[in-house]
Amino acid sequence: MFERSYLQELKRRMCEPRGFIQVVTGPRQVGKTTLIGQLINQLPFGSMFVSADDVPAADRSWIRNSWSEARLKLAASGGNEFLLVIDEIHKIDNWSETVKKEWDADSFEGRALKVIILGSSRLLIQEGLTESLAGRFEILYLPHWTFSEMKEAFGMTVDQYIWYGGYPGSVRLMDDEQRWKAYIKDSLIETTLSRDILMLKRVDKPALLKRVFEIGCFYSSRIVSLNKIQGELQERGNLTTLANYLVLLEGAGLLTGLEKYSGNIIRKRSSKPKFQVFNNALISAQSNLHFPGIMADHKAWGHMVESAVGAHLLNASFEKRFHLYYWNDSYNELDYVIELNGKLTGIEVKSGKDSQNKGMVLFDETYHPDQLFTVGTHGIPVEEFLSTDPLKLFL
Repeated sequence: MFERSYLQELKRRMCEPRGFIQVVTGPRQVGKTTLIGQLINQLPFGSMFVSADDVPAADRSWIRNSWSEARLKLAASGGNEFLLVIDEIHKIDNWSETVKKEWDADSFEGRALKVIILGSSRLLIQEGLTESLAGRFEILYLPHWTFSEMKEAFGMTVDQYIWYGGYPGSVRLMDDEQRWKAYIKDSLIETTLSRDILMLKRVDKPALLKRVFEIGCFYSSRIVSLNKIQGELQERGNLTTLANYLVLLEGAGLLTGLEKYSGNIIRKRSSKPKFQVFNNALISAQSNLHFPGIMADHKAWGHMVESAVGAHLLNASFEKRFHLYYWNDSYNELDYVIELNGKLTGIEVKSGKDSQNKGMVLFDETYHPDQLFTVGTHGIPVEEFLSTDPLKLFL
């Protein structure tokens, strides 16, 4: 079975003396549970896995009971260490307060009960962590699968990756595209919207949330004002509501709105968003086009290529902790801007014959970035770029 690199990092943390709660978070269907199963098989001590998926939200006693059971198993094992894994814990009201109480009790008693918390909503997990668990946790973020991982695990080509994205569970359905699209829409998109967001956060207009997601996917890698989006919605909401829905969609690992790069923070926050999906499958599943027919449509395929490059950078930005922007000046644009420790890298994606770009020249003259790259035509091949760790762009 294919092992993601995050497995060895989590194993290293688990083999250290008990010090922090390990929080493993990431979007749905990126392999969090599979990774934990692989970890358990490699650990030299016992473990217990429980899930709050079907537990009533108000039942905080479930956490205490699970913790007590793990303590009993630790004592019965005769060993010095034991691991408790709790999945989807953010579905329990005020879960962090209970976890804090139980964790601190083990710390006081000198009990080596180690804990991993899993969650598919980064936003909701972090809310609980910052409320009660300051100084008691580390986060391991699992992003969507990269092209390199999908290629190594399943032999996926770069064109397949650009269209079908990086959901490992959907690979077996690629030969039947209608079935593949239904799986992505029903098991991933609808489940994330209806369970991870609508059931856990107050959303006054769920139909509006879904429309924002659909429109955002359609415009992925494009700059669009929220005013224009508002004009396209049948059920209109104010701009603050639309912006808040984008925050929720980002927290679920579906869609975000990139800010325009500027030396002025206020200008960044007030800029038009550049919509960007975390996984190109979210676009393809809702498209009327099919693979490989879309490759004959150069404009549509160019859009998919640019979105794949953006998704690669976006996922890496959460894991590697750099800032991702776009830049434009009137009619001139630079597709992506990376900022890390005061250094700037500009990236332009080209999939057509014309590789000239005034936006890159203007950005260079205005901000003097450390690096400028073209991906695609007369630049870094798309397959090579999607196989590259973005942090290496700063070397």
